[in-house]
Amino acid sequence: MYRISSFFFLLLVIPGISARAQSTMSLSDCISYAVQNHPSVQTAMLQTKDAEWQLKENTAIGLPQFSAGASYQHFFQAPALPAEALGFSAPPGTKIAFQLTNSISGNLQYSQLLFSNSYLLAIKASRYYREYVQIQLVAAKATVRNQVVDAYLPSLLISDNLSILDKNLANLEQLLSETKAINKAGFAEQLDVDRLELSLATLRSERDNLIRQQEVVVDALKFAMGYPVTESLQLSDNLEQLLSQYADVDLTTQVNYSNRPEYTQLLKGRELSQIQVDLYKKPYLPVLSGFIQAQGSYQGNDKLFWIPSAVAGLNLSLPIWDGGATKARKERAMISAQNIDIQRGMLENAINLEVEGARKSYLNALARVSNQEKNLDLATRIYETTQKKYKAGVGSSFELVSSEQQVYSAQQALMQAQYDLLTARIAVKKALGML
Repeated sequence: MYRISSFFFLLLVIPGISARAQSTMSLSDCISYAVQNHPSVQTAMLQTKDAEWQLKENTAIGLPQFSAGASYQHFFQAPALPAEALGFSAPPGTKIAFQLTNSISGNLQYSQLLFSNSYLLAIKASRYYREYVQIQLVAAKATVRNQVVDAYLPSLLISDNLSILDKNLANLEQLLSETKAINKAGFAEQLDVDRLELSLATLRSERDNLIRQQEVVVDALKFAMGYPVTESLQLSDNLEQLLSQYADVDLTTQVNYSNRPEYTQLLKGRELSQIQVDLYKKPYLPVLSGFIQAQGSYQGNDKLFWIPSAVAGLNLSLPIWDGGATKARKERAMISAQNIDIQRGMLENAINLEVEGARKSYLNALARVSNQEKNLDLATRIYETTQKKYKAGVGSSFELVSSEQQVYSAQQALMQAQYDLLTARIAVKKALGML
């Protein structure tokens, strides 16, 4: 019975394991996985939860506070003085105690913060900090998304290169087979066969190198995603699909800095600095709190007596002079805010530079694609003409191999140009904060 159960268990579990081990993802799938599973994003999510609880913790300071307590005391030697020392007439050796032997007491206290400028600003700062870490989470997701895109694209370049290489290998293998048949018939030299075999061996060696490079690049993609490096990952996109997906490029719209999470994060940091300035601008404001306390106790020696009491009151704290510490804190807070203003200007300038550079790179990449398409058409026509001449017996194998290599080089150049165009389009979207 145990063996049968184990067998059916394996039938159910192994397909799930295989499906996980052979995951196939597009670029959007990789991004979705990364923004949920990458450690930096998970850390930012925890920080947002921590900010929520920090706000609740700070808010609780101004809410009603209740406390209760109880105590028991037994004086096995109570403090006492001789009766004559206190002016009482009593037999010699008589002492008068100042504390009863037993005391049992309990108390219930209610307190409430009525006014505190520091408390109000602390609540405001906690809300701003919560917004700050939420922006930080958005920035973390954007950083991870950009890292995944940057790691995904090189793997596509290698994949498409392998596809082109496989087509060229198939064509060259067919040509080699035909040349061997012609050689046996006595219409081609052995040198022609040797040249084609050498070219074929070179392409196969290059293909093996590309496969190893692809494994390294895909592992880097897994790391950028937070995906287990030991598990298999297949990519479903290609350059043409992504070129179509990211076809629209904004070359004219004015830069909106708020689309960049690091910019909004900097602005929120400026607001937090301003709260510190506001706090130290009014150091003279008092802190007012109220309280109500009820207490009862049983006291006595052999017999206990109930002694109740209750009290209500206000506590007022008014700062007068702290040696200039508050003024120093205010000046430091103002300097911190001014530093953020300087950083803001630098960031705006850097974003403008990034956008302009990305747009110019896109125009250059677009022109290179057009030129490489023309070069590939020309190399293909040359190869087709050379192949016809070779099969007709009026061309050499050297010319055929050279023209075939030119076609392959043109294909690689076009693919590299398309890759540069894709990265340029994505760079424009990144710079504008629209990816």
